[in-house]
Amino acid sequence: MTTLSEGIVDRFSLQLTFVLFLSVVVVTLFMALLTAPQRDEISEFYLGNRTMSPLRNGLAMCGDYVSAATLLGSTGLVALTGYDGLLYLGGTVVAWMTVLLLIAEPLRRAGKFTLGDTLALRLTRLQRPARLALAVCTLTITTLYLVAQLVGSIALLTQFTGEPGPATRTLCVIVIGTVVIVYAAIGGMPGATVIQIIKAVMLLAGVTLTAVMVLHRYDWNPGALLSAAADHSGTGDRFLEPGLRYGASTTSKLDFFSLELAIVLGLAALPHVLMRLLAPRKVDVLRSSLVWAVGLVGLVCLAAGVLGLGATAVVGRETIAETDHKGDAAVLLLANALGGGILTALLSCLAFVTLLAVAAGLTLAAASSLAHDLYGEVIRRGRASETEELLVARLSAVVIGVLAMLLALVSWGANTATLAFLAFAIAASAILPTIVYTLFWRRFTGEGALLSLWGGLVCSVLLVLFSPVVSSTPGSFYPDSDFAWFPLQNPGVVSIPAGFLLGWLGTVLSDRRQPQDAAAYEEFEVRMLVGAKE
Repeated sequence: MTTLSEGIVDRFSLQLTFVLFLSVVVVTLFMALLTAPQRDEISEFYLGNRTMSPLRNGLAMCGDYVSAATLLGSTGLVALTGYDGLLYLGGTVVAWMTVLLLIAEPLRRAGKFTLGDTLALRLTRLQRPARLALAVCTLTITTLYLVAQLVGSIALLTQFTGEPGPATRTLCVIVIGTVVIVYAAIGGMPGATVIQIIKAVMLLAGVTLTAVMVLHRYDWNPGALLSAAADHSGTGDRFLEPGLRYGASTTSKLDFFSLELAIVLGLAALPHVLMRLLAPRKVDVLRSSLVWAVGLVGLVCLAAGVLGLGATAVVGRETIAETDHKGDAAVLLLANALGGGILTALLSCLAFVTLLAVAAGLTLAAASSLAHDLYGEVIRRGRASETEELLVARLSAVVIGVLAMLLALVSWGANTATLAFLAFAIAASAILPTIVYTLFWRRFTGEGALLSLWGGLVCSVLLVLFSPVVSSTPGSFYPDSDFAWFPLQNPGVVSIPAGFLLGWLGTVLSDRRQPQDAAAYEEFEVRMLVGAKE
């Protein structure tokens, strides 16, 4: 495989990337330490500064969601597949609209620190088993997503150095993972928020600047850009029509629908996004923050689409595919063609910082769930002091970070997009049905919550284990084996309805015998509609 180090990026660019990345890490670590919780209060560690303006909250939400997969993977998808890649970016914006319109305000009014607190208010029985199931789902989702970020750091390093050796891979993962642990364990939500805001501002500036350079190259004429992209795609007008990647067969079309369904519905149930929804003190601030987040994420996706088309138009689809068959190098190749080594170094540094920031948010969400839901409420049954729970949260961040580093080293060749999309599918299949039923269905019971959480998790994982992701194709984990009886790479089209069905089934089977949960909904509904004093 051709790499950026083989004549595309010179040594000056590599050195500049390292200096910029080191400078940003030093500054953000200092900011995280400076804003870290000064008191042993779990509310400050979990929620941070609750009086931030909507713009800063929106920037933090944007930073929490937009990962290196958006900057590198989505751009590459557009560069290689044209219309299909643009359609994928559109699903991301729709996903944020789902959060804004469906769950944000009711969840904020009824929630406290984690989703487990909302379940506890809603359910009079089986609170602890539900918290345990929720903690397992949260840990599974965040670990998959976190491993994807760490594996992505290796993939990004590969673009510069070629195939890294074992020592280089280990050093890269340990450095990134250690910085992430420090962010989460010491900074808590205040530190993570500062990092996300800095990252979001850098990201918006970087992608907007590069997109402006692309449009300026084609005299601000989108039609000229599209024509040039089609001419250099090797596929002609098919590049601008649906079906280049996902339209080859009925199975591929269904796979794309399954992927989009998981993205649109999964975002509303990602643990680190849910934590961010609970942070604003007032609901009107949350509403304005989400409007900012939708606009900012939409701007990033629009810029990513321009960059993808620009990469095809300027560099050529064949060159991008030869450099990296997944297309992750497209934005770096484009940067090198437009601005030389300096722009390439800036965007490379931005990709590494994006990995760090998203990983920090994921680690914090997992640590909070383990410390608050599992340790504080299940193991200690609400008797743990705030100092004790805070210590457990910080230790949990260390444990999760180390676990993610080990898994990343074991699975370093895995497709990062596959890991991230699986996390979305589990969130949409297990956590989203529980959220929707908890907020909007009076008859929902603890049995329904348990069946939805465990059933959605198990269904998602089993379908992936017996899919082409694991076996039967050259890109599978085990390409020489063939036990893939499930034809789709993303299980969402099956597992998401299954999660909702299991939640309904568990409730219907238990509703008549156990009416307490339905009666508790009246008090919960009042809180969800008008909120509670804090």
